[in-house]
Amino acid sequence: MESAPSALLGELFARSPELLFIASADGSLLHGSGGLREALGPGVESGALLAELAHPDDRAALAAAWSALLQRGEPVSFDVRLRDSGGAYRPLSCNASRSSSDRGAVLGSLRPAPLVAAAAPAATAEELSTLRLKARILDGIAEYVEPIAIWAIDGDGTYVYHQGKAIAKTGLTPGQHLGRSVFDLYAASPEAAAEMRQWYDGQVRRGRSEAHGAEWDTWLIPLRSAPGERVDGVLGISLDVSDSKLVENELRIQLDRIAAQQKVIRDLSTPIIEVWDGVLTLPMVGTVDSMRTAEVMDSLLRQIVEKRASFAILDLTGVEVVDTKVASHLVELVTAIRLLGAEGIVAGIKPTVAHTMVALGLDLSQLNTQRNLRAALNYAIRTMTRAQAAPLAPSHPAPGKTPSP
Repeated sequence: MESAPSALLGELFARSPELLFIASADGSLLHGSGGLREALGPGVESGALLAELAHPDDRAALAAAWSALLQRGEPVSFDVRLRDSGGAYRPLSCNASRSSSDRGAVLGSLRPAPLVAAAAPAATAEELSTLRLKARILDGIAEYVEPIAIWAIDGDGTYVYHQGKAIAKTGLTPGQHLGRSVFDLYAASPEAAAEMRQWYDGQVRRGRSEAHGAEWDTWLIPLRSAPGERVDGVLGISLDVSDSKLVENELRIQLDRIAAQQKVIRDLSTPIIEVWDGVLTLPMVGTVDSMRTAEVMDSLLRQIVEKRASFAILDLTGVEVVDTKVASHLVELVTAIRLLGAEGIVAGIKPTVAHTMVALGLDLSQLNTQRNLRAALNYAIRTMTRAQAAPLAPSHPAPGKTPSP
């Protein structure tokens, strides 16, 4: 079987467990071996810059070694910490040389740094499998859960993870903040920077905020290298809740509209009418409950004061049923009307309503009742007429009478 040499070399490169790469002169990764992608994750895809994957403290050394390679054309070796798929920095030794066939390409290989490899205990296969599973779970959430953004910063405030589909809504691209300091990004806002430093106090925080034209629900979770140690990082999980906020606002508007409509209906069902100068009438229809009676009491007492009414007629002709609390409220309402200097009249009581009021054992001796609304109006008008005529009566004695000394 014959295959093109380039195809075979490409397959070998893709399947190689070694950490191999081909980069351009500016440090952009053009190709990565299968072992490199397995070790460092999707961050080594075509176009990624080695400088962005390097630890901020190692970037100067990387730039110096890369510059020496390009200027002298001789192979270089240097140590560098590169960020893996879990956001941790792995100490590696790099050997790089320029391609003899394409001077614009750099060929390189990576391996664990000797000192670190000797000092650090080797992870078991089970531990490595668990770590890789956790990394895949985290990357899966960040890649497929629509409204989420996940980011993490180390103890110095440097972004070590910056992924999630919701990041695009902020105008950024996933991974754009990697290697940048959160304190530098918010240097123009000292108050924000001071608040961010409090994230390292070990407290889990949750809050809502508006940013980039969206509403965010954010958890801030302190990270520790081991239980009991100091906080050396912060994990941030932000959910875009703009849609639910919009639904919440629409629901609140609907509830406010319903409440307003119910108030209009209640006002229409219990109108307060000034049927005569100084006489108010309140016709009530249907079933009267405690809430409706309490609202009626407030409205009627306010109208009595505003219109300086002398009489208030409660017309119960259209009321078939009242509950026990309502009957008590009616008696209290008449008492309150009397305290305002007016007289309360209850008209048109139905037998069922009368039975309820009597069964309660309420004191009805002070209750002025009339058969119907017409009788109540006649009573109020006659009473006011007598009151107005009294001051006009003659003050001199009648004929044949002698004034008292």
